Amino acid sequence: MLASLLVDNETTDPAPRTLTAEQTLLIKQAARRLTDEFSGTFNTETIERYITDSQVKLESRANFTNWLPILIERFTRDRLRALARLEVGTLDKPAVLFLCVHNAGRSQMAAGFLRHLAGDGVDVFSGGTDPGNQTNEVAVAAMAEVGIDISAELPQPWTDEIARAADVIVSMGCGDACPIFPGTRYEDWDLDDPSGQPIEAVRRIRDDIRGRIEALMASLELTPV
Repeated sequence: MLASLLVDNETTDPAPRTLTAEQTLLIKQAARRLTDEFSGTFNTETIERYITDSQVKLESRANFTNWLPILIERFTRDRLRALARLEVGTLDKPAVLFLCVHNAGRSQMAAGFLRHLAGDGVDVFSGGTDPGNQTNEVAVAAMAEVGIDISAELPQPWTDEIARAADVIVSMGCGDACPIFPGTRYEDWDLDDPSGQPIEAVRRIRDDIRGRIEALMASLELTPV
């Protein structure tokens, strides 16, 4: 199965570390939710394998210890959504992957705009080549000014299945570290990094991103909700 191949090819990390009893319980609860959500698409073994692999990929970042169960569930859900497009053929709508270095500012803002403006008409993914520890607080504040809440988003890496599932990959400063796959449409957005910038500068970046998102939606024939 493609599911097995993708996980096996990507997992070069050591086995997951021991979690606290509370974290273990939360991850088991997440597994049940994901099993229900993807019932009829993936079996329990596939979901558990992806949860374990996602745990391995995320837990090495010690600053995320408190958020680890939430991150594992979100990351696994994104990977399973992508895998469904590849393996099951759920291609009824386009998929866009936004990539930057830390997945903490530009890519989160772009993903927030596309989700807000296009709704369920598109699958939206974001990731970083070197994910940060938290979403940029000034970017969160700037997006809140236009009615979009990205405060609950947390940086995460990109994976092979997510990149392969995307119809469009938008890179923002990650250069050669961004994945390249034949047949995928690529856009390279030259945007300032909001990290360390005052709110006035981040507002300009935000508005630039919105204009680019609206142009992207038009090219994908997506109707604003």
